Amino acid sequence: MSTHTFDLAASASAEMIREGFQPDFPTGSEQQVEEIRADGHAARSSAESRDLRSLLWSSIDNDTSRDLDQIEVAEQVNGGIRIRVGVADVSASVLKDTPIDEHAAQQTQTVYTAVRNFPMLPNELSTDLTSLNENEDRAAMVVELVVDTRGVVGQTSIYRAVVRNKAQLAYSKVGPWLEGAASPDDKVGASAELQAQLRLQDEAAVALRAERVRQGALEFNHVEADPVVVDGQVHEIKTAEHNLATDLIEEFMIAANGTMARTLREAHRSCIRRVVRSPKRWDRIVELAGRNGTKLPPQPDSGALNAFLQVKRVSDPIHYPDLALAVIKLMGPGEYVLTKGDDADPLGHFGLAAEDYAHSTAPNRRFADLVTQRVVKAMLDNEPPPYNDEELAAIAQQCNLQEAAARKVERTMEKRVAAVALADSIGKTFHGVITGSGDKGVYVRVFHPPVEGKMVRGEQGLDVGDTVDVTLLHTDPQHAFIDFGRA
Repeated sequence: MSTHTFDLAASASAEMIREGFQPDFPTGSEQQVEEIRADGHAARSSAESRDLRSLLWSSIDNDTSRDLDQIEVAEQVNGGIRIRVGVADVSASVLKDTPIDEHAAQQTQTVYTAVRNFPMLPNELSTDLTSLNENEDRAAMVVELVVDTRGVVGQTSIYRAVVRNKAQLAYSKVGPWLEGAASPDDKVGASAELQAQLRLQDEAAVALRAERVRQGALEFNHVEADPVVVDGQVHEIKTAEHNLATDLIEEFMIAANGTMARTLREAHRSCIRRVVRSPKRWDRIVELAGRNGTKLPPQPDSGALNAFLQVKRVSDPIHYPDLALAVIKLMGPGEYVLTKGDDADPLGHFGLAAEDYAHSTAPNRRFADLVTQRVVKAMLDNEPPPYNDEELAAIAQQCNLQEAAARKVERTMEKRVAAVALADSIGKTFHGVITGSGDKGVYVRVFHPPVEGKMVRGEQGLDVGDTVDVTLLHTDPQHAFIDFGRA
């Protein structure tokens, strides 16, 4: 089989099924979608919701994103900048224990591959009726907070609202403009008010990030792959990097998710939190820092680690990406956990240096966020919780299992796409970093293009974080193999 004609879309569907996902929606879903469409409550105003459609809301997302979960708006106030994050009120449309909800509870998330996306909710909802699309009235849950000049968050509140996205924007256009590296796109260029709005949002985001770093949060500027696939054919693998627009949205989401978790804790409401425990392989992180001339404390310390990373980013920008990637791998993945309403000392998020953190800003594509939205509404209405602690713990566990399965699907498809793209590069030499070392073998991630493969020659003695020159020996899209040997 020629690698150039390999059916990537079909293999993505097969991979989903192999990992326990059900790509097709259950019987009754179409009828439920039509009932939601006919009911129109995706944009209905109610007695307890505010009409905020006149504000200059905008969204910033990927160029191709159609499932818009959140929009933002800022204003200067006494004491700082007021930020409002509007999150799609998916729970107003997708009711608990309905066919679509039960499917979402099993899947737990949208799975993104370069060749096809597998939505948690039907596209008729996630990219239309419950998506905060441009120039459409939509129901939303609004997280409001004031950011002072130091980046400290205060004066928080959460409430229902009706909103209208005035400008759907893209990271790739807004970021370079904010950085002064490019002209604004047509939408931003045509509106002085929108330009001022985005600059105010950026000012708040910069302050938020500075305060998080002071508290010990980790800042990673690592490189990610961005495959260009047209009509199922891989054209190239580009490098996707952070810019000021991605930083802006990241900061607002962290602030909103922190506000949500803190509000639930203060109300003694049980919820699902997103945590990153202290790194199990801290000793290896200490060893890597020592090789780079820095002595880290023997116990995990995110502030000390971040100070080391920031110095390396400035002093050694060429090798910084491989160092950052190695630290990310050694820290381990995040996970969902039940936090009980009476828990006085909940688990935090090591990487964000956050005591309170709950996923809540992407209910179209993460089930944990939809559950949190229902929990918050019950709190606002002073009603009994929609889930008991046992149910929340089971949901958290299912989310963790499916997240691990989704990572497998995405990783396998990344390798298949890369195997197709690299088919003509056998024998070429690349520079990379070791990202895995264990019973299943040694894995290396090369930087240009940013793809991962297995070391099948000369891998002895290599560990996570080691940099190495490798030669591409073999690719096999069918089995998602990319094999490298030490150069």
